[in-house]
Amino acid sequence: MARYTGPRLKIVRALGIELPGLTRKTPNRDYGPGQHGAKPKRKSGFGIQLMEKQKLRYNYGVSERQMQRLFREAKNDKGQTGAKLLELLERRLDNAVFRTGFAPTVVAARQLVSHRHLRLNGRPVSIASIRVKPGDVISLTEKARRMPLVVETLAAPPLTRPEWLAFDEGKAAATVTRLPEANEVPFPIEVQHVVEYYAVRL
Repeated sequence: MARYTGPRLKIVRALGIELPGLTRKTPNRDYGPGQHGAKPKRKSGFGIQLMEKQKLRYNYGVSERQMQRLFREAKNDKGQTGAKLLELLERRLDNAVFRTGFAPTVVAARQLVSHRHLRLNGRPVSIASIRVKPGDVISLTEKARRMPLVVETLAAPPLTRPEWLAFDEGKAAATVTRLPEANEVPFPIEVQHVVEYYAVRL
């Protein structure tokens, strides 16, 4: 399954939760897609697991194949699988750029990275899936610092910067101070359902 490029608000309405990495817009309707006023069907155990998994996929903008690869890596780790999976997703470069406040969404952050408007430890990068680690410094190029999108987002960041990123406003750079924790994910997620979803399929 490829990365989703369709209407973002449709996904937000279907999942019934705002995903800051997917879009800044808020649905103007308080019901999901489909016939107006229809009562939502009660979800099965599988439906609940699938919904939680989709929250992660759409917020972080990863494909199903990438999710499966990350789950296998998290499962092989010594710690809790769910917490490790969230850590790996948060450590993606495009997400770190978004959480720093350089871009309004993960989607926009990925575009900044792919167009080489970011530097990692002083070197230009173009791969959004690079995994940041403590000590890494993420900075903007001179051209990017003048881009209207970046200027506007830095003036009004979509989210409060997490504690694992130390921001230097003068240098327009952020330093990764530690690994992100599961409770720092910026939306409600029952990650155990995601673990259960993949446990029987991989």
